[in-house]
Amino acid sequence: MNTPSPILKRPKLEQKNNDGDIEESLNEKSNENNGREEEDSIEEQKVAFIALIEHRSREVQHLKQRVSYYKAQLVEAEKRLEDSQTKLARLSGRSNAAVANKSSVENGIKKVKMERKSPSPVRFNEASSSSQPQSRTELVIPAVNPKVTQPVKSVGSGARISCGSSAQPSSLAPSNGAVNVKVEKPYSSVNVKVEKSNSAVKVKMEKCHRSSSDVEVVEIQDRGNKRKIEQKEHKELIPLVSRSSVPCTVHCHTSNHISSQHKRKLRSIAVCPVNDQLFVSSALDGMINLWQLQARGSGASLLSTTDSVSPVQRRWPEDIAWHPLGNSLFSAYTADSGDSQISVLDLNKTQGRARVTFLENKPHVKGIINGIEFMPWENNTCFVTGGSDHGVFLWNEEDEENSWKPKALHRNMHSSAVMGVAGIQQKQIVLSAGADKRIVGFDVQVGRADFKHQLDSKCMSVLPNPCDFNLFMVQTGTHGKQLRLFDIRLRQTEIHSFGFKQESSDSQSALINQAWSPDGLYLTSGSVDPVIHVFDIRYNYHKPSQSIKAHQKRVFKAVWHYSLPLLISISSDLHIGLHKIT
Repeated sequence: MNTPSPILKRPKLEQKNNDGDIEESLNEKSNENNGREEEDSIEEQKVAFIALIEHRSREVQHLKQRVSYYKAQLVEAEKRLEDSQTKLARLSGRSNAAVANKSSVENGIKKVKMERKSPSPVRFNEASSSSQPQSRTELVIPAVNPKVTQPVKSVGSGARISCGSSAQPSSLAPSNGAVNVKVEKPYSSVNVKVEKSNSAVKVKMEKCHRSSSDVEVVEIQDRGNKRKIEQKEHKELIPLVSRSSVPCTVHCHTSNHISSQHKRKLRSIAVCPVNDQLFVSSALDGMINLWQLQARGSGASLLSTTDSVSPVQRRWPEDIAWHPLGNSLFSAYTADSGDSQISVLDLNKTQGRARVTFLENKPHVKGIINGIEFMPWENNTCFVTGGSDHGVFLWNEEDEENSWKPKALHRNMHSSAVMGVAGIQQKQIVLSAGADKRIVGFDVQVGRADFKHQLDSKCMSVLPNPCDFNLFMVQTGTHGKQLRLFDIRLRQTEIHSFGFKQESSDSQSALINQAWSPDGLYLTSGSVDPVIHVFDIRYNYHKPSQSIKAHQKRVFKAVWHYSLPLLISISSDLHIGLHKIT
């Protein structure tokens, strides 16, 4: 029997081995593919979760903003409710007074006396003639102080002016009666006849001693006086500083940028303290532009441009300040080369006349005058200047027109340039901040320093709070801690600090300035970056509560409007920003 040769069987064994290797290789490749697919799946899941987290983070941030918005709306609604309740109580009191007045007239009592603490007090005089009807009462109104801003023109003798239902004469006079009002004003008298009909009150103004073609301008100072009274109301805000873990953000709805009409970089901006429609801007071209707001801050139109360069060196205004009456603008320059140091721009003069007057006195001895500020003191119109010569001067108005006399408050209390000055409301104390890292509070009445604060960084400006008269802010050169809050009653005590990082530059510019909100709870600051930083003093954090993208280049300053929900900013991009906020 023939047996198979072993040589013939070897190939079969080798083929089996080869088949096993191939199967093992295929299994390994399959495992590798499965691993790669699993890794790809994990990566895809990671990407999906990252996108989901971003979406939910935006959702949380949006909800936080809505919560903050509704909190602010709740506060405003509570204020409106309280205001309505107060008005209702006043109306109830007036109705009771009217009933009492009517009963007294029926009993034959004709003497009515009323005293009001207001800029234009109204006095009732006793009726002197028995033939005069009992329903007619004579009022004597003193002449209006010419501090006014808004003229109301009445042509002829038949002009009618509609008044609100809260007019005092109509509520105090007997029903269906007429009140004869005499205005104490030189060269003319005005008879005002008040007729009460349902809810409307109509005032008929009849002129005497003038022809019907004459036009009389009645000056109104209600707005200016109201602003002054509001500024004198002290509110305790220091207990609120750094007490909240959540900031109340300011919502910027729309922004409108208009050309500043300046040829060089802007330097200053200031809102008129009396007429809420006007503001001015100044720049390195030496021009001062007067603007008028349109459509509640949606736009602005240029009213005038005035060349305000100094007569010798042709220098631009370093700083500007409105006169408290709102009829003129004061500018500070430099003390070098015997140049004029202060100018007055009279906004009541026409373009054809000399609108800019330079004061003769030159108290500063050298260098730039870095700050000019009017003091918030009653019955004492004066302003303060601080300069690079280390001096601080108080300027008092004299009898002659555009005549101001400077008085040196101190010259040696600072060892370097005075960068900013300001006045304290409740005391006659002048604050000065210097590049020598020092803050000085000088008591004008006593004639010496009330306090001196030494900081760890140079000081570039000082800004008192408009509501809490004990609170003031100092701008320093420390990054991330530029803004410091102080209580004037505490010595050498900083109650809070905050600041911001700068991406465009490491240096802190003295041209960057700050501004308080009218309620005293927020601070805005310019930046070397194109943003406006907003700080809530109640927020217990050291960074801005928010930053608003406002311009294309650095922002020098952003001021709050005192009666409109508006921020007005200036930038090195030569534009003025109008930002509507809530």
